[in-house]
Amino acid sequence: MAATISSRFTSVSRKLGNALIQSVFVAQAANFGNNMDSDRPTKLEFAVQMSCDSCGEKIRAALEGKPGVTSVRIDVGNEEVLVESALTSAEVQALIESTGRRAVLKGIGGSERDLGAAVAMLSGAGSVQGVVRFLQLSEEVCLIDGTVDGLEPGPHGLHVHTLGDLTRDCLSCGEHYNPFSQQHGGPGDSERHVGDLGNIVAGPDGRASFRLEDGQVKVWDVIGRSLVVDAGEDDLGRSGHSLSKQTGNSGERLACGIIARSAGLFQNPKRICACDGVTLWEERDRPVAGKGRSKAHPETPAAHL
Repeated sequence: MAATISSRFTSVSRKLGNALIQSVFVAQAANFGNNMDSDRPTKLEFAVQMSCDSCGEKIRAALEGKPGVTSVRIDVGNEEVLVESALTSAEVQALIESTGRRAVLKGIGGSERDLGAAVAMLSGAGSVQGVVRFLQLSEEVCLIDGTVDGLEPGPHGLHVHTLGDLTRDCLSCGEHYNPFSQQHGGPGDSERHVGDLGNIVAGPDGRASFRLEDGQVKVWDVIGRSLVVDAGEDDLGRSGHSLSKQTGNSGERLACGIIARSAGLFQNPKRICACDGVTLWEERDRPVAGKGRSKAHPETPAAHL
């Protein structure tokens, strides 16, 4: 009898131990998948509504000396602010707008000659929406800077998908972009889909703001494809689930957008949007993506070309 109890106890202990080990391993894997955060400074070009030198000085005071901000250049006459920073574009924009001035990101670039830039405007079920930018810093490194709002707090899988097809919303985006027929993995793994970008983490307010570097994504390869954020956490191929090596078992596709070519530094002279005739500042008041994007803001008068 004692031997039977001991045997059962040993069996249960092993199962609990294995479960604990697997849980720790998956958690460590998730952390590993997000250790590609970039601290490399990049240049962010903003259009900022300002009309006097004191406006410019307030913006300078809001930016200079802040951790992660390397340099600030302000041109009041042209309503332009150039910031070199390791912060996300959303963080820099928030600092500028803390002065009461509205800002719009017009271009992004590195310290060297950039090899291409792209942007995906994400929208999905409910209030999920966001903007993610890709900047090819070199042949080997792509910077990915983004903000997604309306998420449940916690980690969410982020992937480049093969097709830029939104005819059935995110369901028609195809599978993860995987030109080399690899198994699913994490961003730092040697074996992974090119489109495997790991997890982004939403805070209590539902916002995920991130800035990552990736060694497999190339801007020229992903333009015309799609970017998808998932409902759940990507297990990075580390769990025993049947979908782990295919999709990371990260659940349904919450929001998506086509990856399109975008402007680099000083390449965006836009003041009026050719697609719908609204000014830069009227556009600033619209949703960044989704159904409300094409509707005029109720308090914004129509613009005239």
